[in-house]
Amino acid sequence: MKAIGTAQPLPVSDPRSLLDLEMPDPEYAAHDLLVEVQAISVNPVDVKVRLSARPEPGEHRILGWDAVGRVRAVGSQVQGFQPGDRVFYAGQIDRPGSNAQLQAVDARIAAHAPQTLGDEDAAALPLTSLTAWETLFDRLRVDDPVPGAANALLVIGGAGGVGSITVQLARALTGLTVIATASRPETVEWMKKMGAHHVLDHRQPLAPQVAALGLGAPAFVFSTTHTDRYLADVVELIAPQGRIALIDDPAALDVMPLKRKSLSLHWELMFTRPLFGTADLQRQQEILREVARLADAGTIATTRTGSLGTINAANLRKAHALLESGTAIGKTTLAGFD
Repeated sequence: MKAIGTAQPLPVSDPRSLLDLEMPDPEYAAHDLLVEVQAISVNPVDVKVRLSARPEPGEHRILGWDAVGRVRAVGSQVQGFQPGDRVFYAGQIDRPGSNAQLQAVDARIAAHAPQTLGDEDAAALPLTSLTAWETLFDRLRVDDPVPGAANALLVIGGAGGVGSITVQLARALTGLTVIATASRPETVEWMKKMGAHHVLDHRQPLAPQVAALGLGAPAFVFSTTHTDRYLADVVELIAPQGRIALIDDPAALDVMPLKRKSLSLHWELMFTRPLFGTADLQRQQEILREVARLADAGTIATTRTGSLGTINAANLRKAHALLESGTAIGKTTLAGFD
């Protein structure tokens, strides 16, 4: 099969950072689907793993954690899927990824793809939707009000893939007032399109901007990027006993200021459930089923904003470069193999 992999951490400008490969077809286990990959999207985790991957000499790390494809075969313990089914999933970080013609993925973290979306539009959704859903309902527990707080959510870095779907899900599934941040005219417009009630400028202090809205102190804050830069502002603006979630990887984070307000801090990593085989692993399939239902009902929209052509090393390097630029809006996808 064709695949794209990396053998050593290199800048994306180096042609060796991602390589076109010919590899054996993957083996699949009892709980797995063997999927013919038709479309993928790229995420910041692809960049992080590319810059840190050090496979054994002569081996390659296959990246990619978002895919839509057709089931070619099912493992002996799989229920609810059969060859020919069209599925979507994010996969798991400790297995070969979706930048390949064939991928083995645990059926318990996959679901039937939205029927009303094309392959690329659907491929933009799995990883970010799982991240957003788990953040809202499993980490922040937004259905459990914070006494005295404004029933509001601040999403820092709203125009990225995770922020874009978080805003949509919060609007569709909760009664929260959704406040997002953006810093450019095009990202402000994108946030309004996604459904944010208010859009703030994260280049300016956030606390006074939130106060000026007149809503009161928000109960919830979700920081998708540069949490160390914004934490002091977040502590100032959030309600006592409020809840903060983050997904980025700050080198250091001083959490002592959270004590005075009894704030709680929650990291979200959508790979945790498959990585540890948690007892509630199948919840990810349930979330993706609901995401597909919402998409088919027209309640949420794809966050795909662009396509870079077929799935090959040159186009994936372009996708990685776009993510590294910090200017990406929504999700970028690729489809098919040369």
